[in-house]
Amino acid sequence: MLTRRGFLKLAAQGWLFALVLGGYATGVEAMGTPGVTRYAFTPPRWTPGLKLKVAMISDIHACEPWMSAARIRSICDAVNALEADIVFLVGDFESSMDFVTAYLPSQEIAAALSGLKAPLGVHAVMGNHDCWADEAFQTDPSRPVRMGEALKAVGIRSYWNEAVRLEKDGMPFWLAGLADQMALYPSRRLGRPDLISLADPEATLAKVTDDAPVLMLAHEPHAFHTGSERISLTLSGHTHGGQVKLLGWAPMPDNPDDRRYLYGHMQKDGRHIVVSRGLGCSALPIRFGAWPEIVSLELG
Repeated sequence: MLTRRGFLKLAAQGWLFALVLGGYATGVEAMGTPGVTRYAFTPPRWTPGLKLKVAMISDIHACEPWMSAARIRSICDAVNALEADIVFLVGDFESSMDFVTAYLPSQEIAAALSGLKAPLGVHAVMGNHDCWADEAFQTDPSRPVRMGEALKAVGIRSYWNEAVRLEKDGMPFWLAGLADQMALYPSRRLGRPDLISLADPEATLAKVTDDAPVLMLAHEPHAFHTGSERISLTLSGHTHGGQVKLLGWAPMPDNPDDRRYLYGHMQKDGRHIVVSRGLGCSALPIRFGAWPEIVSLELG
């Protein structure tokens, strides 16, 4: 029989455990030095002999004190140390989390990222939070997203349903970048009852004019579920690897495709996707079982 003394002791132990767990999730894992997760494989429809080294980061969610400009610059140094041929930034540079002391302006985020270097350049797509944080864009979606413009100003190209043909050692490949799939948030004032996607995979792939392999950047992994076999590899973020994982269960994602493609290198019908755990936090400044990461890919 549980006595009053026993109950109070059990309750105290529970509070202590919660305090320690919360302190770890906030002060250790959420603020931890990103690890490097490495993958090496040959995607389908890949050109024989094409060797491409990719570095990818996602979900920065810049804000004080959790993801300062100084921390972003240190992450860029770690990315540069990988000596990749090309660097991909897969969206959600801005933050909309409540538990912050300050939000970083898009120009300051871009300036912190401007130190990234790679022979084939640094390339980006926007995430939902970049779109949601931009009230002018929400009111008039024909405008460019301010975060994309800030990146452009420091020499980082941002893609919005676009494709570009690149070459490594004389061998071509295509880089395609989707507009965000959750770009417009529901708003009674703006007459939008639901989230609206502005991604147009068909129009994006229509800009691919030869048989060279295609790498697709799509912030949310939703695009992979119904993607084209023409795409050799899809690269995504958004899920944070669940951000909180308890015994393999991730309670935070609410989209079925987020749960289906939560993290890592996965395949479906012969198509491949790599989903990053990302770097920052959304909703709450915590990570548990989802250590922040930089992704390194050796393709071919």
